[in-house]
Amino acid sequence: MAIVMNMPRLGETMEEGTIIKWFKKVGEEVKKGEPLLEVMTDKVNLEVESDADGVLLKVYGDTDDVIPVYEPMCVIGAAGESVEDAASDKKEEPKAEAKAEAPKAEVKAETPKAAEAPKAAAGRVFASPAAKRVARELGVDISAMAGKGTGVDGRVTEADVQAFAKSGKATPLAAKMAKDLGVDTSTLKGTGIGGKVTAADVEAKAPKAAKKEAKAEAAPAAAPKAGAGIGGKLPYAGMRKAVGQNMLLSKQTSPHVTLNMEVDMTNCVSFRKQILDGVQETYGVRISFTDIIVKAVARAILDFPIINSCIDGKMIVINDHVNIGVATAIEGGLIVPVLKDTDSMSLPEISKAIKEMAAKARSGKIMPEDYAGGTFSISNLGAYGVESFNPVINPGQAAILGVCAIVKKPVVVDDEIKVRSMMGLSLSFDHRIVDGAPAAQFLAAIKKYLESPYMIFM
Repeated sequence: MAIVMNMPRLGETMEEGTIIKWFKKVGEEVKKGEPLLEVMTDKVNLEVESDADGVLLKVYGDTDDVIPVYEPMCVIGAAGESVEDAASDKKEEPKAEAKAEAPKAEVKAETPKAAEAPKAAAGRVFASPAAKRVARELGVDISAMAGKGTGVDGRVTEADVQAFAKSGKATPLAAKMAKDLGVDTSTLKGTGIGGKVTAADVEAKAPKAAKKEAKAEAAPAAAPKAGAGIGGKLPYAGMRKAVGQNMLLSKQTSPHVTLNMEVDMTNCVSFRKQILDGVQETYGVRISFTDIIVKAVARAILDFPIINSCIDGKMIVINDHVNIGVATAIEGGLIVPVLKDTDSMSLPEISKAIKEMAAKARSGKIMPEDYAGGTFSISNLGAYGVESFNPVINPGQAAILGVCAIVKKPVVVDDEIKVRSMMGLSLSFDHRIVDGAPAAQFLAAIKKYLESPYMIFM
């Protein structure tokens, strides 16, 4: 009998998902646990696996279509099986009957079934003790098996776990990369959802020579030479469209003003050099300039909390948490993972959190709650040599800080020309919330903490 697969809730804040691409076409065979389609939740792409063996009989959305959580995505059944609008029947008929008849006993009988599906989709797993034990032994993330059990009432059995462990361990992209780079995925410990081997896992294991060769082969496609196929079209969809809509919303609703200021980073460069080895030895993280800048910004926000505000109807709300988002470039777009309560974090904690969030974003494991709740954002383009730019405020925030390259320049110090390490800061702020003077004072506070970095900790 055909089954309907609904859009799962892939995070606590997820309300809908956008279809990026289908890995299978209607009429093709699918296996339980096999990646079926790629879904974008806000700005994060995640793979959704098939709930059953069979044939993909019908889909309810194409590329760039938006489907609410728990609404039908597709139907899977036996080859040649006749499928009517099963999802529509499943969703609408019970509601119509309940309204028409409204017998209390029948409503009570149907309610548990309706409630079970969302719980399973949200990640709750019913598993036997033996299944849990085998999952621990085989290194299987049993939460990835929600809704995939073949036991009574969908309970995950020992056999289910063993079959799951033997099934494809790698994502489609990772499998392709492994083949190209000559990597045996069976020897890798996956860091993806459910222990799956990701592209990052494969790249980390691949021999340097193979990676170099693969990058050389990929270069022409990624950066075509002038005059060789410059024209063309790219779909304005998925993550690119989500980023575009957010930026358009920001520009249409927030009157942007950008202030630029140069910071003498000479003392900060010396400070980082002094603490680098000690922090790495003690905490296992390598402090970056971004980490120090985030710490300085969090400290400056405490001095000027109006920067940490938003507009809610007729009120300007000064947020009671300092949640700084750090913009991270990923394939196809941009995402801003958020460090919750940044002001209470130590420098090593900030460094570790930024690196973990960036790794999750680039490997496709980041969840919607990881980039929700930001109150201020930082965009660092220094690695690209940028010396000044006008960053666009994230909707719902009052300001964003653009960080530029650290460049050695001749500057006047005590009436003498000296070579110093200089860096540009660009602060864009919403003039409805913040005026020029307090914005300039906030920017000057960041400058003060970066030029005298030990003051950050006072």
